[in-house]
Amino acid sequence: MLKASKSARLSLAALLLSLSSISAMWSVALKGQSLDSLVGHARIYSLHQLQRSSALMNDSPLYVRSTTPDGHWKPVASSDWTSGFYPGCLWKIYELTNDASMRESAEKWTLGLSDQQFNTRTHDVGFIMFTSFGNGFRFVPSENYRKILLQSARSLATRFNARVGCIRSWDRRKWPFPVIIDNMMNLELLFWAARNGGGELYYTIAKSHALKTMENHVRQDGSTFHVVSYDSASGSVLAKETHQGFSDESVWARGQAWAIYGFTVAYRETKDKRFLETAEKAADYFIRRLPVDHVPYWDFMAPGIPNAPKDVSAAAIAASGLLELKTFVTEKERRESYSAAAENILEALCRTPYLSEGTSSDGILNHAVGNYPANTEVDVSLIYADYYFLEALVRYTRGVTQ
Repeated sequence: MLKASKSARLSLAALLLSLSSISAMWSVALKGQSLDSLVGHARIYSLHQLQRSSALMNDSPLYVRSTTPDGHWKPVASSDWTSGFYPGCLWKIYELTNDASMRESAEKWTLGLSDQQFNTRTHDVGFIMFTSFGNGFRFVPSENYRKILLQSARSLATRFNARVGCIRSWDRRKWPFPVIIDNMMNLELLFWAARNGGGELYYTIAKSHALKTMENHVRQDGSTFHVVSYDSASGSVLAKETHQGFSDESVWARGQAWAIYGFTVAYRETKDKRFLETAEKAADYFIRRLPVDHVPYWDFMAPGIPNAPKDVSAAAIAASGLLELKTFVTEKERRESYSAAAENILEALCRTPYLSEGTSSDGILNHAVGNYPANTEVDVSLIYADYYFLEALVRYTRGVTQ
């Protein structure tokens, strides 16, 4: 649990008193409000939550990932796959509010991840560095940021196996060469690097990985496997399984959301229509199986539905991905479907019980699921859920930005 200094605690107490007053006023005012009003309130509430987290974290060298049962952020090292999402949240809230203190904090926490540019032990260097430095580069297009991002891409590219045609996801697991659907999200760093002085090789690697994932992770109905295991020597598929889903043949909700978002990015960067079609198939599956409140259960085939836990991280990722995907879709009916689905999800997330307002959570959203089969991070706040929620707010209010 992160602990604040005495002065920070006093400031935090005053902030909490202010927040409780705001919450009381808005609890009545939000009933029956338009989505624009809900988004406006969520923007203000998110700013207060991040200001509160900033006071709590103070000068800690650690980052935040998920909350404890009592709602407090738990710290993790800068090498954790989620470390980039906190500075990413700060960049997003700066984009939403133009609050100078948030930009200052964003720069500070982004630079704290500089050493991760050399991390070759994880495919998630894309998550770590592009949510932090990638967002930062849009506001601080410095040569230092560019060099760090290019080195990060070099580190990520070391995990590519040309025979498999993919970037290796995990080390030291039961699979000889595992590739997870999540890894689609790390390709954006490589596409960026190819356009910003890194060379064509990064584009080639990213497109190869996306094509292989499309071929082997995506089922005929648009649903996705979580893990595909390859033979590293021959490149052949050994198994299609799950790690965080209910079963090998089920559909893990966050993995499906990663597919929507990741293949949308792949289409944006390559204009290969196969990626657009894949993103559409993944989106259609996701939307068809949403419950009435538009927030998915942690797995679309989870036992115990309708009493299974919901996952706001899957909802937020999908909403952000759909808001970009709709801009590429030519078919009017499908475009309107994606727009409506994204807005319905956003409306749900901007209200209780999913917005954490009135609870003890340090996060912005409640009711996320990290890894249900392992019974870890179940029904908590997750920093990456907050990040994609903020990105969806940006995309809804200002239009899609890369």
